[in-house]
Amino acid sequence: MSKQIKFIPVVKSIVYITIEKLPYSIVSVSDQNHFLHEKQSGLVGGLETLCGQAYGAGQYKKLGVYTYSAIISLNLVCIPVSVLWIFMDKLLILIGQDPSISLEARNYSVLLIPSLFGCAVLKPLIRYLQSQSLIFPMLISSFLVLCFHAPLCWAFIFKLKFAILGAAVSFNISSWLYVILLVFYIKCSSSCKNTCVPFSKNAFIGIGEFFRFAVPSAVMVCTRVSNELGAGNPQAARVAVCAVMFLAVLETLIVSVTIYCFRYIWGHAYSNEMAVVDYISEMTPLICLSTVTDSLQAVISGIARGCGWQHIGAYINLGAFYLLGIPVAVVLGFVLRLNAKGFWIGIVIGSTVQSIVLSIVTASMDWQEQATKAKERISGGRDEVENVQY
Repeated sequence: MSKQIKFIPVVKSIVYITIEKLPYSIVSVSDQNHFLHEKQSGLVGGLETLCGQAYGAGQYKKLGVYTYSAIISLNLVCIPVSVLWIFMDKLLILIGQDPSISLEARNYSVLLIPSLFGCAVLKPLIRYLQSQSLIFPMLISSFLVLCFHAPLCWAFIFKLKFAILGAAVSFNISSWLYVILLVFYIKCSSSCKNTCVPFSKNAFIGIGEFFRFAVPSAVMVCTRVSNELGAGNPQAARVAVCAVMFLAVLETLIVSVTIYCFRYIWGHAYSNEMAVVDYISEMTPLICLSTVTDSLQAVISGIARGCGWQHIGAYINLGAFYLLGIPVAVVLGFVLRLNAKGFWIGIVIGSTVQSIVLSIVTASMDWQEQATKAKERISGGRDEVENVQY
């Protein structure tokens, strides 16, 4: 087969590939990463509200109960997703994908199922530690997993010649290794002695409370805010918001300027094809802009989760992206034939509108009222979890 360059647009990446080097699971990789990271991260966002405010209010035992509830809930969600992945080839063929590519995508998906359940345990553990400001253990664990993951990928992909399937196996192993390291720290560290509780039936009782916050969070993409509100410190919560916004703006500006300055260079990290390198340099201004807007909307969404008004953030997200961003992307990409640039412009518009509206809502917020609601949520209780006996 002669060498050709084929353009494949995906939601957050633009990939140039040669037909003879086509990874059969290119469609699956995009879908799996989206589900593994964004959807699970969105669902577990409900835990940021519950754990953050419980810790701020000094209700330490509830952190363990809420974390167990989140782990159970996310694993329940993983079951239908796993079934979907098992039949991924039929679904892809149904929407017009090549049968051979669909089969390889299905094989990749099936091998990735263990990591799906691993992430269902990992993400609640991360929120559990974040709520207590235990960041350093996660940093060390992540670094150790990274050091292990790189040679593991090399071994499975190149040495054992498992190719893309080796990448799935490597990701499975690394995901569960991360879980093991965090569980080891939680069980052995004195920092978690007040929040680590034995598993009990109360974890099942808290599932409903978790989903009440998790479902709206799933369509949003915390800060110290939840801790301060739970502790009844509205002014401290306001200061935390200002601080995190300042740091977010500073960080995104540094990253965006760096990316732009190296726009003619960093494309070589992905391909030796000059067409790819040149196109990446053309897309860099949009990439820089989306870096800023995505970071700001992520931070403000975190503030929303910390305050417990996920439903408001969800409505804003749906309106900004599904009513505005995506339609604009479709018109620019397909009708006006701007292709990748059009798609990316639509996403940038969506995240910009979301950031602006969320900022207005945050600026007009009554922090004293939010602190009162947080206290009622943690102390008043809605179900049996609030009456737990330890």
